[in-house]
Amino acid sequence: MAAQTETFCPAYGTGVTVVPTTSSASSSLAGDGPSLVVTNLSSSVTAYVRTGVDSATATTADYPVLPNTQVSLSKGKYENVVAYVTDSGTGSLHIMGGKGI
Repeated sequence: MAAQTETFCPAYGTGVTVVPTTSSASSSLAGDGPSLVVTNLSSSVTAYVRTGVDSATATTADYPVLPNTQVSLSKGKYENVVAYVTDSGTGSLHIMGGKGI
């Protein structure tokens, strides 16, 4: 019997909207869930993300989040920040922690 996959259960009220640029920046992740969903609200700018413990610096070699898309990522138990950057221009990301995919 195949294992069931839990859908994403957001930690409501913990989401943040950030403005990534070509310089890496980071935000704290609220909640203690093992997952996060990153939504790229930009219609033309690819963002790159990375999670970390206490600090992180994103580069364009990290996980790409294409324009107008959403990804669900797992994070380590102690990872409490997400860093983001673009390869050009200014974007808009919504980031929310939770459980599931």
